[in-house]
Amino acid sequence: METLVCTEPGHLVYKDTDLPVSKAGNVIIRITHIGVCGTDLHAFEGTQPYFTYPRILGHEIAAIIEDPADADNFKNGDRVTFIPYFNCGFCIACRNGKPNCCVKLQVSGVHVDGGMRTHLSVPANTLVDGKGLSGEALALIEPLAIGAHGVKRSGAGPGQNVLVIGAGPIGLGAMQFATLAGARVIAMDVNESRLEFCRQKLNIPYTINASDNDVNEQMAALTNGEMAAVVIDATGNIHAINKGFQFIAHGGTYVLIGLQKQEIHFSHPEFHKREATLMSSRNATRSDFEYVMEMIGNNMIDPLSYITHRVNFGSAADQFPGWLKQDAGVIKAMIIMQD
Repeated sequence: METLVCTEPGHLVYKDTDLPVSKAGNVIIRITHIGVCGTDLHAFEGTQPYFTYPRILGHEIAAIIEDPADADNFKNGDRVTFIPYFNCGFCIACRNGKPNCCVKLQVSGVHVDGGMRTHLSVPANTLVDGKGLSGEALALIEPLAIGAHGVKRSGAGPGQNVLVIGAGPIGLGAMQFATLAGARVIAMDVNESRLEFCRQKLNIPYTINASDNDVNEQMAALTNGEMAAVVIDATGNIHAINKGFQFIAHGGTYVLIGLQKQEIHFSHPEFHKREATLMSSRNATRSDFEYVMEMIGNNMIDPLSYITHRVNFGSAADQFPGWLKQDAGVIKAMIIMQD
């Protein structure tokens, strides 16, 4: 089968690899669509933590079942996505209902080879019924679920000021789910075109360009001097993460969805006097996937509005370097395998 392998940073190579074989507990799926996420792009440029090469990228997947094997309630031809976080089921996190941060977690496309190939074998218990959604919509469930999970972790609710830093797909999802929770959302990014996307496509009324010299003053003006009850970082940029501590209201919460390799630095006295809460948000759970699908099904979210670039699988390797450029205007790139 045709497979796209990231052999080392900056290098994607098409290879002919063996088709997966049936094994107990797994299902063979035929990939139809793959969303390209920040993890894939960071892996390509060599800045993704927890990463080794060579690696087959891709974990935002839409697929069709070809060998249901041990998958109860599924049959050949069913359209599905899957939860790409393979957990052990026995560790302290799994026992406490947090399989998304399993001690032995293996993420498809990160710790183990992912979906940039025609066929993939996945654990049957990770399958998610497509519920009539299109392939492109299904390939966007996972990144939207990450945003939904972060908002759920934050406890954001009606009337609260919620600042989301980073207007990439994860941040955009967090903005939408915070809005659905009744929050007053402020978007922050250095890319003016992405802020325009927030205003025009997501109806986010308040935006701040993080490159401005008066960012703190703008935040104070928008929040009546109180700053944000919830700050969510979806950049994975160390400068942005460290800066984000300045925007937390007294009694507020800071949620780190974004991930980077370096140490975080902040003023302990400033953090302490606010009695602020700092938390991470890793991946998503099945309930997050189901919530996202419910919101799409109820027309509360339009995932296809995120897609700015579409490319056939055979051209993906050539397009990858360009997607890293800020002026490319990429919100979400979608690789079309087959349908």
